[in-house]
Amino acid sequence: MSSDSVVIIGSGLAGYNLARELRKLDAQVPIVVVSRDHAGFYSKPMLSNALAGKKTAATLVMKAADKIGAEINARVLPHSTVERLDTQARTVLLTSGEVLPYRDVVLALGADPIRLPLKGNAANSVLSVNDLDDFAKFAEALDHPDGVKRVTILGAGLIGCEFANDLLHRGIEPTVLDLADRALGRLLPEAASLNLQTKLEAAGARFRFGVAVQSVDLASDGPGLQITLTDGSTFNTDLVLSAIGLKPRTALAAHAGLPVNRGIVVDRHLATSAEHVYAVGDCAEVDGHNLPYVLPLMQQARALAAGLAGQKTAVAYPAMPVIVKTPACPTVVCPPPLDAQGEWTVTTTDDALEARFTALGQPDKLLGFALQGKAVSQRQALAAQIPPLWL
Repeated sequence: MSSDSVVIIGSGLAGYNLARELRKLDAQVPIVVVSRDHAGFYSKPMLSNALAGKKTAATLVMKAADKIGAEINARVLPHSTVERLDTQARTVLLTSGEVLPYRDVVLALGADPIRLPLKGNAANSVLSVNDLDDFAKFAEALDHPDGVKRVTILGAGLIGCEFANDLLHRGIEPTVLDLADRALGRLLPEAASLNLQTKLEAAGARFRFGVAVQSVDLASDGPGLQITLTDGSTFNTDLVLSAIGLKPRTALAAHAGLPVNRGIVVDRHLATSAEHVYAVGDCAEVDGHNLPYVLPLMQQARALAAGLAGQKTAVAYPAMPVIVKTPACPTVVCPPPLDAQGEWTVTTTDDALEARFTALGQPDKLLGFALQGKAVSQRQALAAQIPPLWL
């Protein structure tokens, strides 16, 4: 194998989009994509609304590994695990024993679901959906012969609310639990959170806030599971889905001596502290920001592809609204910067909610927004008014 290769470790949206962008700019550079799974191309955000679309794990795959490999003229290595990254020798060692020399290596490792230390004799039955294999297990569990009518979701954040909405399409009653006091509390102002909760409850979902699961046990009075909460109350459910958040995969970088914090620490050129080593996507902390959404990783892929093709480019972050896939309450949010000083102003009608976050003392300076219902049509117009994080 050529030592002129660009080795991309990870075959998710970040890894494959980088490969595509690089191939547009450089038709000759050898590209190797290392994947720990089947390496087929699919869109991870579609996992949380696949049930409504009657999708299966198989139909979610847009292109198999061999097809996308041919399309981008890359060597794709499915079911391959990296044992060690040697930044001095500029090699990637696979557990198979194969050594991949590289010109540049890109860590597109993604993130793992955060697992709660739950008690109970059925704690290991708790599922999470973070990739296609996880979704296949979840779908199989939903098709259990005894019938699944009640699913308990841990976490009322983005993924938890999206899965709650999606389960309703299967006639399943989701109960969403969260220690916080409202849904999507980190993204939405209070009025928008309550509106989302009300619409999902009207569709059949249930929410319980200020509590967490303490233990998951096999139900003593029939099939299913018994949930014990931190307030001592119990109830029965058929399935438990954990959606409390993600933790960037940083172990490979840390073992290679690279700085890690919330994610793998990179600058705006997506470069780590080691020459010729980069990181993109959910695993990357870019100049202090870890943004696990599609639009940031697309911006990263374009910038890094240009850099790898010889045109050093800093990533730019324009306003990047997040679309929440909850058809029961269509929602778009462009959260203000964490350190922003300002206030929310909310306007509601029967079929719309518009919330604007404006700078303190500068009501004409828009720093963030949340739109629901028919107001989501204003997404582009308002996004154009938001100052970019980075130009």
